[in-house]
Amino acid sequence: MKGKYNPEIHHRRSIRLKGYDYTQPWAYFVTVCTYQWKCLFGEVVDGKIRLNEYGQIVKECWEWLSHQYSYVKAEEYVVMPNHLHGIILITDDCRGGSRTAPTGIIKRKPLGRLIGAFKTVSSKHINKIHYISGSSIWQRNYYEHIIRNENELNLIREYIINNPAQWADDENNPNNFTQSYL
Repeated sequence: MKGKYNPEIHHRRSIRLKGYDYTQPWAYFVTVCTYQWKCLFGEVVDGKIRLNEYGQIVKECWEWLSHQYSYVKAEEYVVMPNHLHGIILITDDCRGGSRTAPTGIIKRKPLGRLIGAFKTVSSKHINKIHYISGSSIWQRNYYEHIIRNENELNLIREYIINNPAQWADDENNPNNFTQSYL
């Protein structure tokens, strides 16, 4: 209802670590889901993802992060029908980029701003195909996990690589949604 206060919308609990500096060099596992979990990016056939035009755009925009920001490496990732899993490495490499400060000091964007840039760029490209603007492609937030060590990094890489083969059981697969999701 328009104008009605909804505490779930206005008082969402942040899943970010309070006081943690998300600009510091580290490895982060992220999951970004489509708005209302709509399967926009392709389909899984025989355990492999087949990306459509929108899925290709998402793939290119994820890789764009590494080209746009010298301190970002978009590592292992997979674009699924309604979400993306990926590992972002924020590094110490700050050679400069498209927005280098005149002072020569380069400030890294925090993880949230990087994900925001990815969502904005991919949404604009997808909406351009529809000849519309402002259509919601992504959910408002995203999931992130700070990767603690090399063993965890390898387990997450394996999870990402095997994700298409697990689609039938994936909690993000609309066929598996419970009534509480809907």
